[in-house]
Amino acid sequence: MFRTVTVGIDGSRESLAAAEWAAREARLRALPLRLVNVWEPVPEPMGRAPVLGTRTGPDGPDGPGGRAGPSASGETGVGRVLGEAADGIRLRHPGVDVSAEQLTGRASEELVRAAHAGELLVLGSRGLGGIAGFLLGSVGLHVVAHTERPVVLVRAEEQAADEHAPGSTGAPSAVTPFRPVVLGLDTVQPDHTLIRFAFEAAVARGASLRILHDWTPPPHSGLRERPGLEADLDADVGQVEAGTLTELLVPWRREFPGVEVVEESRRGKAAEHLLEASRDASLLVVGRRVRHSPVGAHIGPVVHAVLHHAEAPVVVVSHD
Repeated sequence: MFRTVTVGIDGSRESLAAAEWAAREARLRALPLRLVNVWEPVPEPMGRAPVLGTRTGPDGPDGPGGRAGPSASGETGVGRVLGEAADGIRLRHPGVDVSAEQLTGRASEELVRAAHAGELLVLGSRGLGGIAGFLLGSVGLHVVAHTERPVVLVRAEEQAADEHAPGSTGAPSAVTPFRPVVLGLDTVQPDHTLIRFAFEAAVARGASLRILHDWTPPPHSGLRERPGLEADLDADVGQVEAGTLTELLVPWRREFPGVEVVEESRRGKAAEHLLEASRDASLLVVGRRVRHSPVGAHIGPVVHAVLHHAEAPVVVVSHD
C-alpha cells in the first residue's frame, strides 16, 4: 500500500477546509497528500460539475461533498477545481508532497476505493453551528460505513487555530500546543487498532490523550425504598469500571511513555460525554465495528451522533 493522506475535493468550502486539515495532517505524519476529485457523468442535458456526492447545488439535500454546482465546462471545470486546489495547498504548505488525481464513476464507490489505497481519507462536512452541528451527506455516510480505513470528517469552519490552545492573551493561535486528542473507548471489546491510532495521533501532535469510557449501571430492582444503597452500588460499579480501564491501558502507557494519558470512566451516555469533550479537543477518535451484512446503516448510534454534532474533527476507525 502506498501510504498517503487522501482528501476529497469538489471546490466547496467544506472540501477546501478538509484539504487544509489534510495538508497539516500529512505534514505531521510525514506522508504525501493525495487530492482526488470524482467526476460522475450524468446524461445530457443534466450535465453537472464535479461530484463527491449527490447534492444538486450548494444547499442540496444530501449535504457536503456533493456537486460544486452547474457548469457548462464539464470535465474541464473538474480539472480546474482540482488544479487550483492543489496549487493552493502547495503554496501554503511547501513541505508537503502534493498530488492530484481525477476519478470517474459513482462518488461513493470511488471514494471508498480511494480510502483503501491510503493511510486515511479526509472529507468535508458542512457545519451548521451550535447544537445543530454537522450536516453529513449520504455519500459521506456511505464512505464511513463501507471503508475499513480511518475516515476523518472536517467542518467547513475548521481553522488551524481551532486545534490549538488559546494564546497567552486568550486569542486563537496556531503555534500554541495542541489541544488533547480524545478517544472514546469500549473496555468490553477494546480494539488495538483504535487505541494505537489515538496514541499515534497524540504523539504526532505532542498532545495529551484523554480517554473516555462510559458505563451504564445495572438495574437496581427494589432499591428505591433503601435510600443511599443505589448510590453505593453505583460507586462500586464505577470503581470496578475505572480499574478495568486502568489495567487495559498499562501496556499502552509502556509503549508510549511520552504521552500524557488522562483516564475518565464516567456513568452515563457515551455520545453526550464525547460531544462535551470535543469542545476542547484537537481530534476526536471513535471506533466503528465492521459489519459485513449487506443491509443496515453500519454506523452505530454513538458514531452517528458525534459525526453530526462534534465540535472537533472526527476520525472513525473501523475494526473487527
